[in-house]
Amino acid sequence: MQNTILRPIEQAASTKPVAKPRQRSRRMLLRRFAWVFTLAIVLGLWQFVTMFELVDRFLLPPPQAVAEKFYEVLIDGTLWGHARTTLHEVLFGLSTGLTVGVLLGYMIAKNHLLEDLLAPIIVAFQSTPVVAYAPLLVIWFGTGVESKIITCALIVFFPMMMNTIVGIRSVPEGLHDLMRVSQANHWQIFAKLELPAAMPVLITGIKTSATLAVIGAVVGEFIVANSGLGFWINLARQQYDTPLVYVAVITLALMASTLYAVVSLFERRLLAWQRRGE
Repeated sequence: MQNTILRPIEQAASTKPVAKPRQRSRRMLLRRFAWVFTLAIVLGLWQFVTMFELVDRFLLPPPQAVAEKFYEVLIDGTLWGHARTTLHEVLFGLSTGLTVGVLLGYMIAKNHLLEDLLAPIIVAFQSTPVVAYAPLLVIWFGTGVESKIITCALIVFFPMMMNTIVGIRSVPEGLHDLMRVSQANHWQIFAKLELPAAMPVLITGIKTSATLAVIGAVVGEFIVANSGLGFWINLARQQYDTPLVYVAVITLALMASTLYAVVSLFERRLLAWQRRGE
């Protein structure tokens, strides 16, 4: 009689740990491929609108026309040439902006007087649209890639600096006191306490900066350039080649999404200790 009563309880206890991982794996699989569902909806709506000519085809060409143009410029190498130029500007501008933003942000986070001295200048630069002073950068640094890299770096710099300040200042003062009592030096406090504690905020800043860097490169190429996806968009617009404009815009979106995905991958690796602690 006792075994008959306990048997359903034992069966329930044995099946519960199995069901939970299955549900978790299904949820993770659904999240991983949710973008496919979203992409299918967007393409379906796009095809529906163009098929029934709800919008002029000059403004919104059908997906097939854009795909054919994409294949054409991919085969002849034009797409890769312009994308390589923009990617070069994005990567160098992003790395420069991140480096300067983290260094200056850390110094400001540790020194309130430095914040009071530099805040008016930094806020003035940030509040001014980059399109306004991008022509000055072209005058100062020339029409080459240097002006585009600096434009990227300026756009990336401010959000990375602010995230660094917030991340470093969010470390509890009691933990600093504990490190000092343990006779830790400044480098040990930074490496063992401040950097790990601020890492989630820093990663968020890098994610934001990765997408903004693409915007900075395109803005610089809009002003003056002889290659790059921004230059290509201007050229296609002047030639009234709407499918080519869409090809360039989609390539920029793919570039920004790829950079964002790479940072997200590093985030999962670097912050794995947080998930283990939950």
